[in-house]
Amino acid sequence: MQAMDELKTTIARLRAPDGCPWDQEQTHASLVRCLIDEVSELIDTIDRGDLPHMREELGDVLIQVVFHAQLAAEVGAFTLEDVAREVNEKLVRRHPHVFGTGKLWTSDEVLVQWEQIKAQEKKHGPVASGVFKDLPSRLPALMFAEAVWKQIEKKALPVPEPSVVDGAQVRALGARLTEAELGKMLFEVTAAARAKGLDPEGALRLHATKVMRAVEAKVIAEGCAK
Repeated sequence: MQAMDELKTTIARLRAPDGCPWDQEQTHASLVRCLIDEVSELIDTIDRGDLPHMREELGDVLIQVVFHAQLAAEVGAFTLEDVAREVNEKLVRRHPHVFGTGKLWTSDEVLVQWEQIKAQEKKHGPVASGVFKDLPSRLPALMFAEAVWKQIEKKALPVPEPSVVDGAQVRALGARLTEAELGKMLFEVTAAARAKGLDPEGALRLHATKVMRAVEAKVIAEGCAK
């Protein structure tokens, strides 16, 4: 753990009164873009199978984790040790088939158990509101749209109207869609959007948000919140 201790000391030194002016100015909010950029660069190395550069990019992501923990420690909120302890306890708690007496034999069984344990934990945690309360709003648009649809299916949420999203049509299209065809369709839509001066990322996020709000409104109206 010597290397981690040295990294923590370096970040604290950069944040000190006689440290680096840029680092001193940073906040949790100002570092969000840096975190997104560093994770994106890490993903690039994974896609390329570039292990030497993956090590470097993992380090850049680690800087962000340590930096955020340092900011929190400065105001007495939590420390890096708190972060590591909490996530380790969660891993042990959600893997009773490894650290307990029960046994699971397939990934599907593990995922079902994980969701059950997670749901039980949520009952004793802070209460969030909204049908899509577990959905991170800062996901890239494609991942955001996929997550919205995943929750609609997972929670069997009522779909407002076919013009918003038609489950039968989606499944019919999916049955004959290949990865290559999907890539081509998305690329062509992106090219068409650029030619028209439209923002495909913003357009998809806007529509996915529209669907999400429509589903929430229908759930409230029908009194069938999940």
